[in-house]
This record gives sequence, structure tokens and C-alpha cells, in this order.
Amino acid sequence: MATTSEPTPEFALAPYKERENDTLSERINEIRGVWGNRLVILGHHYQQDEVIIHSDLRGDSLRLSQLAADSRACRAIVFCGVHFMAETADILANRPDKLAERRGERVSVILPDMAAGCSMADMAQIDQVESAWEELGDWIDTKKLIPVTYINSTAALKAFCGRHQGIVCTSSNAERVLRWAFDQGERVFFFPDQHLGRNTAISMGIDPTQMPVWNPYADEAGGNTPDALRNSRVLLWKGHCSVHQMFTAAHVAQFREKFPDIKILVHPECPREVFEMADVSGSTAKIIDVVRQAPAGTQWAIGTELHLVNRLRQEHPEQEIHFLSPVVCMCATMYRIDLAHLCWSLENLNAATPVGKIEVDPEIATESLVALDRMLALS
Repeated sequence: MATTSEPTPEFALAPYKERENDTLSERINEIRGVWGNRLVILGHHYQQDEVIIHSDLRGDSLRLSQLAADSRACRAIVFCGVHFMAETADILANRPDKLAERRGERVSVILPDMAAGCSMADMAQIDQVESAWEELGDWIDTKKLIPVTYINSTAALKAFCGRHQGIVCTSSNAERVLRWAFDQGERVFFFPDQHLGRNTAISMGIDPTQMPVWNPYADEAGGNTPDALRNSRVLLWKGHCSVHQMFTAAHVAQFREKFPDIKILVHPECPREVFEMADVSGSTAKIIDVVRQAPAGTQWAIGTELHLVNRLRQEHPEQEIHFLSPVVCMCATMYRIDLAHLCWSLENLNAATPVGKIEVDPEIATESLVALDRMLALS
């Protein structure tokens, strides 16, 4: 597992919570000036605007980690995202070839709030996956079962895939990864997000009846019959994104009724019925690109995280952009990282008393890198 520092003590953060945002921003910029290009602040697309403006790079989790790892000057990464993202940044920035370039000097990876996790990643724990794998061996040949973990997972699960001839995927390359997996074996074990796995496999022409869902809390066989497991092509883990799970077919129908010309644009982590009703679906990067390239006057209802949708609305006033759900739907754990946490973590970094430090166990990092490199080789 990852070695981390303790959660943020409230008494330590209290003075920062009392400061005005302008004061916090001034201090953040002062530290950035001191560190120069030795410091890289990463801001995930779902992050709130007052934090995003301080980021050196903005993007999705894997792309941010790759860009930061490629910086020869960087010695500290402050990741305004969630825990699994910081783990991936540590794995890539401190991989053996990068360490050799720096003569063994590690890049410190900081998560401003250690409580910034991911509910989806938490739905698949390593002990649960290992138990499922062992149990599956009673019904199918696990030597021909290829594990695929979504990038939104712990380093321990990525390492599991590295050990078992598996691979990592993102929402933008999931189909390419699944095709690779089927070339290696008879069936795929996809975790932790059932919706991305199902929607991708359906797009590839795989029958939904061949996609049983493994429930780690079921008494036996993940809640399935032995025949369902033997007849499977894609075994899906019972997990989901709490943000994208909120969008429903009723939301799509309401927008189509109110705005006959509207286009529905959703992330593939949405449930199947929403995914199939959408005009366009794709990763966060694709959603941004589709909106950027659309003609002025296009109407959109977008099913993804609220902060990103609001930012697209601000950046593209020439288009009419709506949030697909009437319910506020944001990544609550990502939202935990605010200017107070960012300033607090930077001041401690500058004082050589780093907090929120993420350092993945070397063995897990090595095995995770195997699965990540398999994916990167497909690019």
C-alpha cells in the first residue's frame, strides 16, 4: 500500500481557513516564485476554479501525471486531485529510468488534503479482488482471465493487474485496452467501474447477457450462477462513480422535450440507459474537445462533473450549455481541496516539513508500472 502522512489536523489548518482567498493566493504565488520550475501544481478538470487558476497543468489524472513526470526540472508535484491520482503521479515520476536521470533523487508528491479520496476506487479493495480471483478459479480458468483496472483505482489494484498479465485503462482508451485483453485471453475481469466496462463492451458488440456483475458482498460466486460465470465474456465489478451514477434516462427525456434541438453529451461512466440515449459520449478530454469544436449556438446538456460543466459554460458563451441533472452533482472529495489546503501544503513543503506526502511501496509501484506500461504501449 502507499505510504502517506496523516490526515490534515484541523488545528493546523484553522489559521488558513481564516485567511481571505486573496491573501492565500498571494502566498501561493510567492512560493511558486521561490520554487520556479522545480514545483509543478497539477489541477484536475473537476477541481474548483479558485484552485485551477494556480495550476501549472490542467487535465485528466493520467495525462497530468505523465506531463509532470516528463519534467526534468520538477522536484515536487502538488496534485490537486484525489488519492489514486497522486499515487499514479508518484509511480510515474519516480520510475527507475526517471530516478536514474536524477541520480536517485525522488520527486515529492503532495496531496493537499489526505481525505480527498474516490468513492469508486474505494468500492474495489485489494483483498476483495484477490478473494474474487481465487473464488473464480472454481468455475473458470483464471489463466485465461485478463484483469483490467480503470485508472480510477488504487495502486494495489494496478499492481494486481501487473502480476496477473493484466492492464490499466482510461475512459478514452478503454475499447483499445479491451481488444488487447481479448487477444491475450478468453474473458476480461473489469473493475472497479461497471458502467465504463459495460458501455465499452456493448459498443464492441458484446452481448450484455455475457456481462455478469460480481458483487463482493454476495455470499457466493459474486451473486451469480456458475453458468453465468462460465458463459461470461466480461466480468464486471459492482462499482460506480457517485457523480455519473446520478444521471438518468428521465433527465435526458426532460431536456429533449424542452429543447428539441439539444445535443446530449455524457461521460461513459454514466449508466447504460443514459449512455445509449446520448448523442455523443466520451472521456473528459473528448467532452471538452467536442464543445470547443461545435458551431456557435449549439445547445448541450452535459452529463459529467458540475465544476467542469460550469467552466465549459463560462469558456464558451457562444454556446448554450446545461448541466444534465437538476440535482447538484459534483465530486465532493475533489472539492475538499481548496485554497486553504493548497496554501498549507505549499508552506509546509517550502519549510521542508512536507505534509500529505504520497509514496507508493516500491514493490507495488514496480508491479503497477508493468500494467501501466502495457497500456502506454498501446498509445
